[in-house]
Amino acid sequence: MGNKLIECVPNYSEGRDLEKIEKIVECFRAKKGVRLLDYQTDPNHNRLVVTVIGEPEPLRDAVVASFGRAVELIDMTKHEGQHPRMGAVDVVPFIPCRNATLEEADALAKEVAKTVGEQYGIPCFLYESSATAPHRANLASIRKGQFEGMAEKMQDTEKWAPDFGPAAPHPTAGVSAVGARMPLVAYNVNLGTDNLEIANQIARRVRNINGGYHYIKAIGVMLEDRNLAQVSMNLTDYTKTAVYRAFEAVKMEAKRYGVPVLESEIVGLLPMQALVDCAEYYLQVAGFDPSQIMENRLLEEE
Repeated sequence: MGNKLIECVPNYSEGRDLEKIEKIVECFRAKKGVRLLDYQTDPNHNRLVVTVIGEPEPLRDAVVASFGRAVELIDMTKHEGQHPRMGAVDVVPFIPCRNATLEEADALAKEVAKTVGEQYGIPCFLYESSATAPHRANLASIRKGQFEGMAEKMQDTEKWAPDFGPAAPHPTAGVSAVGARMPLVAYNVNLGTDNLEIANQIARRVRNINGGYHYIKAIGVMLEDRNLAQVSMNLTDYTKTAVYRAFEAVKMEAKRYGVPVLESEIVGLLPMQALVDCAEYYLQVAGFDPSQIMENRLLEEE
């Protein structure tokens, strides 16, 4: 691969049909200039999260091809799941990685959104650092109303005309959000209760939009197969609000309900520094330097 690398973490509204999942992921396998790092599915969320990295042009082509595959395979009129969603390809973030800037990730996001709008008739909203207006920066604001309410929402052309593509949702693939952003950590905490309302209340108290922590987005989700409630979070800047801080905040709020925290989980990939920060905090390590990590030292010597 070349020196300039950008990461992409597209989310697809299919987490149950393994045959469809494999067909979508196939768009990223064995492609020159693109490397499939990870993909995870969740039947409760009914969602597929793919993590790929690549040079800008091959990455663009693979992501666009995956849109085409998703349009063929996913019918949003029949989709049900715990996670909010508005399209077959729900959200596509581009993240600067090696020797790439946020501006270059933004340019790639706009190129993909324009192509998808023209080729597949999917309206695309630019979000996060690519947003064309302040009220469109937050993904939750764009997605409010979800697939079922999007046609009506988009009738308000002053506020919700798409940045690319037709003025109405694709009949079966809905709409998509595409944009550039800094690395995000998808982090969930499972509670020792089957009461979804407790998870919702905890989510309200820890998330930024309701006066909680900056850089935390959170919702309550029910894990039907385990009969457990979950606080599902996106940490949009782990350098400002650390993973351990989100975990401790959920634990603290759960105490008022007498509910234990059973475990937490990381969805997809995360920067190593996010875990180093947790180790420093919980081990109370003083004066730690990342060069003390053996793998970091080896990379320096290469």
